[in-house]
Amino acid sequence: MLAQKPVHLSFDEAAAIPYGGMLALYFLRQGEIGPGQQVLVYGASGAVGTAAVQLACHFGARVTGVCGTANLEMVRGLGAQTVIDYTKEDFLARGDRYDLILDAVPIAHRTRSIRDRDGLTGAGRYVSVTEGRPRLHVQDLIELGELAEAGRLRPVIDRTFTLDEIVEAHRYVDTGRKRGNVVLAIGA
Repeated sequence: MLAQKPVHLSFDEAAAIPYGGMLALYFLRQGEIGPGQQVLVYGASGAVGTAAVQLACHFGARVTGVCGTANLEMVRGLGAQTVIDYTKEDFLARGDRYDLILDAVPIAHRTRSIRDRDGLTGAGRYVSVTEGRPRLHVQDLIELGELAEAGRLRPVIDRTFTLDEIVEAHRYVDTGRKRGNVVLAIGA
C-alpha cells in the first residue's frame, strides 16, 4: 500500500503515521464513532492510542485517554479532554459511561477485564486491537496523510533507530513503555 508523503512531514514523521493511524481509524470506524460521543481510549499513549485520541477528536468526540503517569500531559496535548492515570485510578470506578471504548493495548487478559465490566452506555460499543482482522485501504492512508498535512494528525515518535539497531529497537518496544511510535530509519 502506497500513498504520497505529506509535504510538510519529515520521512520519519510520515513513517510513523500508517501503523497506528490506520489501525486507530479502522477500530474507531468499527465503533461507529460520531460527533458528540463520549470515547475512551485505553492505552492512549501508544502508537494506536495517540492516533486514536487525535482522530476521535477530529470526528467530534469528547475523548478520555487512559495512560500512565509519565504520559498524562502528552495525551492531554493530543486533544483528550480528560486523562486518567491507570496506575492511580480505575476509570471504570468513576462511574462514567462511554459510547465507545477503544482498547488499544494488545494484552488479552486486560482486554477481557475491561470488556466484562460496566463502562458503556446502553448502545455503547467496545472495540479492541486484539479482536478481528482489520481491513486496511489505501484511501485511509491517503486520508491520514491529508489530516497530517492539515495539522489535524500529529505523528508521535518516541525514538528513531537505524536498521543496524533493529534488535535494540525491538527490545525497547517490548518493554511496553514507548510513547507513540518507534521508527526505523533506513539508510541513516
